[in-house]
Amino acid sequence: MDEIQNAGKRAAALTQQLLAFSRKQVLEPRILSLNAIIVDIEKMLRRLVAEDIEMELLLAPDTGAVKADRSQIEQVILNLVVNARDAMPDGGKLTIETGNWTLDRSTVLRHPYVIPGPHAMLKVTDTGCGMDAELQSHIFEPFFTTKEKGKGTGLGLATAYGVIKQSGGYIWVDSEVGKGTTFRIYLPEVNAVAEAVPEVKAPAKVTPERRTILVVEDERSLRKLTRKTLSDGGHKVFEAGDASEALEISRKTEGAIDLLLTDVIMPGMSGKKLADVLLSERPGIGVLYMSGYTDGQIATQGVLEEGTAILRKPFTRDELMRQVENALVAAVR
Repeated sequence: MDEIQNAGKRAAALTQQLLAFSRKQVLEPRILSLNAIIVDIEKMLRRLVAEDIEMELLLAPDTGAVKADRSQIEQVILNLVVNARDAMPDGGKLTIETGNWTLDRSTVLRHPYVIPGPHAMLKVTDTGCGMDAELQSHIFEPFFTTKEKGKGTGLGLATAYGVIKQSGGYIWVDSEVGKGTTFRIYLPEVNAVAEAVPEVKAPAKVTPERRTILVVEDERSLRKLTRKTLSDGGHKVFEAGDASEALEISRKTEGAIDLLLTDVIMPGMSGKKLADVLLSERPGIGVLYMSGYTDGQIATQGVLEEGTAILRKPFTRDELMRQVENALVAAVR
């Protein structure tokens, strides 16, 4: 059972990495300070590198704010640090630097796709083995790796590339065999104050009474598993394979339905339109969306508006129960 669970977690992580590379991941962009992120995870970074690697932080205090998903930027930094560590098996120096940089006309001449303007810069430099031009041309390709079998998936840099591109930024590499490697990341600077990191609190507990939840998911296996998980948690659960079936169940049910848990993209009516109909018929019903990725269609439906609750697929039992509890509490308010 442990191995089955571990395999599921690896599959979930792989899915997230592929979505990040394809730039179809659900992101939660906020106004961030690169300096604050690096300081917050500094201890973790130092634990990642060996004792024979000197790690130095050169964080410019006036580095501008950016708009990005904090967890994904953290993952990018971790991936770059791990790659730098692996490039220095005999020790060396790792430098993480931030600052402000203006991408100007000269940059556009070298990279025609660049949108000029002020950017916050993140630079990660190592004194490791370095790479030749041929190797550099492939490093952002998914599944490309120079590590031996079992030591890497080849998705670390591909994931970093996808996250930065989806955040409207650029990532470039400079390297020379025997002289080390430098990764430079540029994210558009925003004229705003970085948001404070919200304090992590234990999820509010729903009253122990039995709640009624309508689960709408067109993938049968996921729908059945979600129903079982919620039922085991003490809730009464209705399930539907699409919006029309969900509306039929709702209209035949005389008692209250406390929460709609619905997929976003489904055959026929979307989850957002279903929620709008149910909210008009059952004012006060809670709504929790679930989705694995976003594209233009989802974004234009308003599902990604601020304050909208989204359960990201693939999710664990604990994530499901926590999000459902929070959505039920919000509906009661």
